[in-house]
Amino acid sequence: MPDFPLPNASSDLTGQAALVTGASSGLGRRFAEVLAAAGASVVVAGRRVDRLEELVAEIVARGGKAAAVTVDVSDVASLPDAVARAEAAFGTLTILVNNAGIPDAQRAHKMSLELIDAVFDTNLRGPYVLACEVARRLIEAERPGRIVNLSSMGSFDYGGNGAALYSITKAGINRMTEALAVEWARYGINVNAIAPGAFSSEMMDGMIERIGEFWKSTPRRRLGLPPQLDSTLLYLVSPASEAVTGTIVKVDDGQGSR
Repeated sequence: MPDFPLPNASSDLTGQAALVTGASSGLGRRFAEVLAAAGASVVVAGRRVDRLEELVAEIVARGGKAAAVTVDVSDVASLPDAVARAEAAFGTLTILVNNAGIPDAQRAHKMSLELIDAVFDTNLRGPYVLACEVARRLIEAERPGRIVNLSSMGSFDYGGNGAALYSITKAGINRMTEALAVEWARYGINVNAIAPGAFSSEMMDGMIERIGEFWKSTPRRRLGLPPQLDSTLLYLVSPASEAVTGTIVKVDDGQGSR
């Protein structure tokens, strides 16, 4: 039996290499900062080069390790190369945070085929391909790893606010998390997901612009703040959650309560 310390609650990520997609703003940016502060070497990925470079500079200035990789998650053919570039910076990736995502922001019957493809490719197809690429390399290297997928409370309860396809793709993320957890458990690769409620972000700003300050009718009458997800993220990527896989953790501040 392993001799775990008491309490078994370590969040030390020293020696770990992490890739965070959608890191140029919002939750992804916060996730990258948190992982770096916990000791991981972090590759920040996204489409906006200037923002990624700014984030890298800030992390390094605080004493952390970071590098930037430009990638569009919807371009799935480019993802193996993006992983290779990330590994060129810090070695085998042991942590993947599949954070990149886009809203649909239209009623289902009004969506163009181009928008449908973009939402599916960014929110579900891209994360699936990226998870498989990272897992393949971990398996070849015979190393354990942690994959955290970003879901949404909308995957459980669609509010009817013109985001049907977003809700569908996030429900797909949930099932992807559960299935891949079973697929890769034998290799020591844990796959989990976080399902946030309404949290402050660029995406949420756009939603509020479309439908108003809906959060004022929630039980606590507030939007979540990115730092309120720090502990959940750290738990799912750290030694403390070694036996946790295939789990979707809801963090909604009571917003989804019925």
